[in-house]
Amino acid sequence: MKKVEPKTLTGFMELLPNEQILFNQMKEKIQKVYERYGFLPLDTPILEHSEVLLAKAGGETEKQIYRFTKGETDLSLRFDLTVPLAKYVAKNYGNLSFPFRRYQIGKVYRGEKAQKGRYREFYQCDIDIIGDETLSVVNDAELPCVIYDVFRELGFDNFTIHINNRKLLNGLFESLEQKENAVEILRIIDKIDKVGKTAVIEELKKLNIEEEKIEKIIEFITIDGTNDKKIEKLKEMKINNEQFNNGLEELEQVVKYMGLLGLPKVNFKIDLKIARGLDYYTGTVYETFLNDYRELGSVCSGGRYENLAEYYTDKKLPGVGISIGLTRLFYKLNELRIINANKKSIADILIIPMTENVEKAFKLCSELRKININTEIYLNDKKLKAKLKYADKLEIPYVIIVGDDEIENNVLKIKDMRSGEEEQTDFNSENIKKIIDK
Repeated sequence: MKKVEPKTLTGFMELLPNEQILFNQMKEKIQKVYERYGFLPLDTPILEHSEVLLAKAGGETEKQIYRFTKGETDLSLRFDLTVPLAKYVAKNYGNLSFPFRRYQIGKVYRGEKAQKGRYREFYQCDIDIIGDETLSVVNDAELPCVIYDVFRELGFDNFTIHINNRKLLNGLFESLEQKENAVEILRIIDKIDKVGKTAVIEELKKLNIEEEKIEKIIEFITIDGTNDKKIEKLKEMKINNEQFNNGLEELEQVVKYMGLLGLPKVNFKIDLKIARGLDYYTGTVYETFLNDYRELGSVCSGGRYENLAEYYTDKKLPGVGISIGLTRLFYKLNELRIINANKKSIADILIIPMTENVEKAFKLCSELRKININTEIYLNDKKLKAKLKYADKLEIPYVIIVGDDEIENNVLKIKDMRSGEEEQTDFNSENIKKIIDK
């Protein structure tokens, strides 16, 4: 029979068990933080009707969508978790309590050009707070606290959450008579950290913007100082534009409430050049950077949007949300050796039966699992040396050998595979737990 080469599609990640253990630990830590803040779990289908999924899509996004037909049904794989959320809220509006706080951790699919660290199938970890008609800006102050707790839980201390408000930028452009160029200007200044101020100026010139207006834009996005100083300088600009002043008021409120919620000042700052490239952000926007690893780019981003489900319902559903691209983050952290996939097994104990009478070993295994000790039992017919080698290779911390003598005397030894030390006890699972919990 002709053999088929076992290969994985380009842009799809497969991990070795030790890496998968680490990936799962990261995912569980993120989920735990989300739940700590009261966000409700949601799991929408990976497949959606194309007309539902593509209601808003266009341009590059539509080109990247995996779309196919099954029978007469036109189907697409979800390309993010926000559009399925919009459909879900519109469909279940009458059964939800608002503000609706949900988290979702799941795979999404984009037919992008595969490159290092960029995947076509990847996990996103999203939270959103959706309001019914209105949503207080105080909610915008809570999400940075979630970001802070997530990255502290993942083991990072030196990171900064950059915040801005799109109304400030839009109001500025309006006051400079550049409203029609607003989206394009936002896209250009969003790249300033990557390409530099000079390159941004050159790109702005291509939009036929007068030099003094370009200078005003650059002056605005490069305002420096503490958060309080930046707000003060923004007020001193005395820009006579309603949208700008609304954005400034919202930003001041968000900064105030972030402080009241206990977010350390060292971990957030106003960054007036943060714009977020997506058109639908209308207020607060966030970008998060690991200060020691700026080459990773933003590791968590999001913001406020005016109407989540406008393509599915006439009800106004404003919201604010953030997203962590977990697959890319894991890949980059692993590649830079910032995290280490050292854990090779999730078992705490390996039970090794060395007798045909396995009843006692099986019972002990069951009892240990009942008290939440991860327990594996070795069932293959091998010599003791091979069984111990198995435990050593997987770095299982403890081994219990159950033979005829142990059964007869109701005494067994727990071997610490790291130190080589042994401790004697009986077959009582609680006594075994006390030994490994030392």
